[in-house]
Amino acid sequence: MDKYNTLSDFLKEFYIPTYVLSPEEEEEEAVPPPASPVLVFINSKSGGQLGGELILTYRSLLNHNQVFDLDQETPDKVLRRIYLNLERLKDDDFARQIREKLKIIVAGGDGTAGWLLGVVCDLKLSHPPPIATVPLGTGNNLPFAFGWGKKNPGTDRTAVELFLDQVLKAKEMKIDNWHILMRMKTPKEGGSCDPVAPLELPHSLHAFHRVSPTDELNKEGCHTFRGGFWNYFSLGMDAQISYAFHSERKLHPEKFKNQLVNQSTYVKLGCTQGWFCASLFHPASRNIAQLAKVKIATRNGQWHDLHIPHSIRSIVCLNLPSFSGGLNPWGTPNPRKQRDRGLTPPFVDDGLIEVVGFRNAWHGLVLLAPNGHGTRLAQANRIRFEFHKGATDHTFMRMDGEPWKQPLPLDDETVMVEISHLGQVNMLATHDCRSRSMFDPSTPRHYDAAEEYDDNEDESMAEGEEFRKFGAADTFKIPDEVDISQLS
Repeated sequence: MDKYNTLSDFLKEFYIPTYVLSPEEEEEEAVPPPASPVLVFINSKSGGQLGGELILTYRSLLNHNQVFDLDQETPDKVLRRIYLNLERLKDDDFARQIREKLKIIVAGGDGTAGWLLGVVCDLKLSHPPPIATVPLGTGNNLPFAFGWGKKNPGTDRTAVELFLDQVLKAKEMKIDNWHILMRMKTPKEGGSCDPVAPLELPHSLHAFHRVSPTDELNKEGCHTFRGGFWNYFSLGMDAQISYAFHSERKLHPEKFKNQLVNQSTYVKLGCTQGWFCASLFHPASRNIAQLAKVKIATRNGQWHDLHIPHSIRSIVCLNLPSFSGGLNPWGTPNPRKQRDRGLTPPFVDDGLIEVVGFRNAWHGLVLLAPNGHGTRLAQANRIRFEFHKGATDHTFMRMDGEPWKQPLPLDDETVMVEISHLGQVNMLATHDCRSRSMFDPSTPRHYDAAEEYDDNEDESMAEGEEFRKFGAADTFKIPDEVDISQLS
């Protein structure tokens, strides 16, 4: 902001005149086009009272017509209306430059950010606007992965001005989209296998729904569901804990007024659900290997079975290096593992997804140790879960922070979930963010020999050995940027 003579000059770089946003308004007096015009979407229900306060601050600094409360207006309707107007103004040079430079700011949790990403993808714009994320939720994995932090921000004018300055200086980075497809035989009369959300369907799960009869993916005699994610999809016990948390929050919203309370409640639920003593309280029939056969495909399209250790109770398909409040389950494999297993650095735009397994919460706590990581299972372009007939009548799934309970028919041997790569979306990132692009010249294409690597043979480590190693780590400490209470 230093180069601007006044604060007003700085804010003009983001200001969008009303006539560009609405066809009912008359064209305003000509001014230089802004360098970084933004549309701001805020979930007023996120962050306790912070969402509502943030709306007031943004509207006081910018044109109030370019700041939207997602509790009042959905982003798909807003963006369709604005882009239709921009198309009407295609011969207007000022409006054309707005369209070319347009950026989006979204303030909310990971589910809210995923909602905006899904809407932008659905619009299939020729030049989709890049998106910056304000951390206003509990986990805030998306903002953290791209350098925007993970603690709820200040809502005063100074805090918002500093964030806008970061947006002005941010770089664009593409990230992979992942499509998820679930298919099963049509249940017998009276049965339903539709996803069961925690009391009400989150907006972000609009993307995971049963397809219409006219959809090209619809199959006669089957129920087909489809959706998409950008950060992660998980199956198993971690999703079960998340489901319990969201259900509790829907029942007692007055108890979830700030990030610290939310995090402590999450830990309590992890204990009551048995995640820390999973071998005692979690039925072996719910372990991933007993639940489903897992197959993966590389870029050449060849499928092969993926071995899942019998002790794995949760599996995470990870696109970004941020999970459960800033943890990185994949870590940095040493050069020998890279060579022997054909592993590559976890780029966010390489068309590969990292597949990681966890036995229980104690296994997850290893992520807090230096070079800690989960059980690295594979990197894949596609992954498929084929559920065993009669294994269970339900399981839990989670996608970009939003969990649901998934009923499963006991008499169907064809139930499957398949994840595949489907294009990319533009994000805004700070220059020191932890996400890596394979197309960024400053990003190493191979693991740097100077980096610290882990030498754990985690794939074969017994639980007792794991406990001894974890407890004896002299260098163990909780990194400053990680909230232990976010480990699910």
